[in-house]
Amino acid sequence: MSADSPRFPHDASASTPAYCRQAALRAWRAGLTDINGPPGLFRAAWAIALHELPDADLAAGEKTVEQLADTVRSRIRSQHVDAVLAHLHDVLFELAGFAGNRDEYYAPANSYLPEVLRTKRGLPISLTLLYQRVAHQCGVTVHGVNAPGHFMAEVETGDGRSMYVDPFFGGGVLTKAEALARIEQATGRPAAHMTEPLARATPVQWLARMLTNLSASFAMASRDRDVLAMQELLAELAASSRARR
Repeated sequence: MSADSPRFPHDASASTPAYCRQAALRAWRAGLTDINGPPGLFRAAWAIALHELPDADLAAGEKTVEQLADTVRSRIRSQHVDAVLAHLHDVLFELAGFAGNRDEYYAPANSYLPEVLRTKRGLPISLTLLYQRVAHQCGVTVHGVNAPGHFMAEVETGDGRSMYVDPFFGGGVLTKAEALARIEQATGRPAAHMTEPLARATPVQWLARMLTNLSASFAMASRDRDVLAMQELLAELAASSRARR
């Protein structure tokens, strides 16, 4: 279900979308102007959900993120990254209870940030995006890992070091070898045969993969109009990406 890299429609013009909700398209276009940092990426990803959840309030979502970050910051007594991460993980995965939705993995709601915040369940990629957003508010740099089959997080821990975190499985901390083993488990392929399995996701790759996941979910449910709506958003993303080059 997850893509290794963005797959854009052949026709990326999408000037007059016929399937995507107009409010979602407007928010998406606005969001794509500033996706190079966690706040902007979060806002663009939120816009995707407006296709099905037109009343989803971005300001309320950002307030929830800030409340989560406030809870983390209120516990911090040391600014060492390991101490911050310990409290971040305790708040997100123990106190709030965010985790992967293993029972209904292919439900579109798992890709919608408003629903992820409401239900505390999601896909690896949406949970990683939320993890990155809260971590950013706490002064920790997190990158998405565009791994085949299983998206995860790479956390900068200082001194040129980094570690891997799997928000889908309760924020488990992984070594590089363990991260590669998890990818092999998800794909059934040896990591040695993959090209850069732990490559960081660009913002465009991150958003494209979310849309590709939704397209697959809709296709499985024979929701053809929604598949086309996601293709329209992908076309807008491709056009925006070309314009920034």
